[in-house]
Amino acid sequence: MIHLSAFADEISPDLDEQIAALQAENIHYVDLRGAWDVNVLDLSDEQVAQIKHALDAHGIGVAAIASPVGKVPIDTPLEEQLRRLDRAIELAQTFQASYIRIFSFYPPGYGSALDLAPSKLARSPDHAAWRAEVIARLRAFSGRAGAAGITLLHENDAGTYGDIIARCVDVLQNIDDPHLQAVLDPANFIQCRQTPYPDAYEQVRPWLGYVHVKDALADGKVVSAGEGVARWPELLRRLREDGYDGFFSLEPHLISMGQYGGFSGPSLFRQASQAFQSLLKATDWAYE
Repeated sequence: MIHLSAFADEISPDLDEQIAALQAENIHYVDLRGAWDVNVLDLSDEQVAQIKHALDAHGIGVAAIASPVGKVPIDTPLEEQLRRLDRAIELAQTFQASYIRIFSFYPPGYGSALDLAPSKLARSPDHAAWRAEVIARLRAFSGRAGAAGITLLHENDAGTYGDIIARCVDVLQNIDDPHLQAVLDPANFIQCRQTPYPDAYEQVRPWLGYVHVKDALADGKVVSAGEGVARWPELLRRLREDGYDGFFSLEPHLISMGQYGGFSGPSLFRQASQAFQSLLKATDWAYE
């Protein structure tokens, strides 16, 4: 049985508003990225306890800790990122989440994800120079997560080493650890001038562990699933045929998107949710 989840901070910074919108859309899981405008890894223990109490009271589970680990330049000290990963693992255990979302680092000295267009970043000549360090760091991450019984999810994000299909496969093949799996984010691939389906799907399918639900037009503008060029109906049919039984996590980004998150607001989140749930129903794919 597939499950719906959501980046609930796309709805509102306020936890109560997040929960209300999730309940209205019959979504029972979250990818925990933050609350009260605080990133998940920066939440205090008291805030974590408050979130857990509220989610438990409303029957909402945490599918993944949507961490920003690895969404920094590759020359950032490794010890700093390991500390962040340790906090993510601690939170995953607290919320009984099986997954932690991570990234594969920006080029050395890189400042902001908005510094360069995604298409230019995807063609950057610097990738080969920092590939070995990316592989070494992600191998260290997966080893640490695996020891804790947690699976890392590598997101294909513009500007990071693993933004295009070939470099996603490079990371996954070379690390070759069941505790490092792939997120398929169709809109992110489109923004890097890659074809999500069938190209990206076929290439990352051996490691596919999770799917982010958003779509984009050919120019990269993010839209609700089914309204862009991601070919969501065909992708869903193929996922079902291939026996996918994991999470689909709504990350609409319909108002804004930035280096560490995005926002849709309650109304547009509802629009995105209903668009995707309609696609699932048209595919006759039961979900919860």
